[in-house]
Amino acid sequence: MSLEDKNTEEEFDNKMENQEEGSVQDTPANEQVLENFEEKYQTEKDRYLRLFAEFENYKKRTSKERVELFKTANRDVLSALLPIVDDFDRGIAEISKTEEGSNLLQGMQLIYDKLTKTLDQKGLVAMEVNQGDVFDADRHEAVTQIPAPSPDLKGKIIDVIEKGYELGEKIIRYPKVVIGQ
Repeated sequence: MSLEDKNTEEEFDNKMENQEEGSVQDTPANEQVLENFEEKYQTEKDRYLRLFAEFENYKKRTSKERVELFKTANRDVLSALLPIVDDFDRGIAEISKTEEGSNLLQGMQLIYDKLTKTLDQKGLVAMEVNQGDVFDADRHEAVTQIPAPSPDLKGKIIDVIEKGYELGEKIIRYPKVVIGQ
């Protein structure tokens, strides 16, 4: 409380003591003091409400940031594992081409499934991109353009070179695609 507020309060108390019990007189000085108190009360109340609202917004913002941080905390580790997943994809594709690799294929497929299941549990999701989908520069990375085999494939995806992945709702690797011109 400032010195001015204290003096005003003392002045108000002194005037109230001087008045007789049972009779309240509305003098201009009493009304002025009362108005000053009401103004200061409204000012402080408004300041308190604004501060409280600001604090609530801060709590919401920090809790949202914390949740987002937990969702993407593994981003670097998961990004480092993506080339290994790509190697598994290529290895499985090559082994499946040979006739004598069925046992090897089965073993590789078990390891690959376990790895992808673990990555799924951590929130990593492969982006679904198919031939004939419309090219979206915000969600795809065009590696090259080739003449479209048919007129309906112009501006659309012709081939997917590398899978894209999302962690939560953020893209951590864009799918690399070939589009038709």
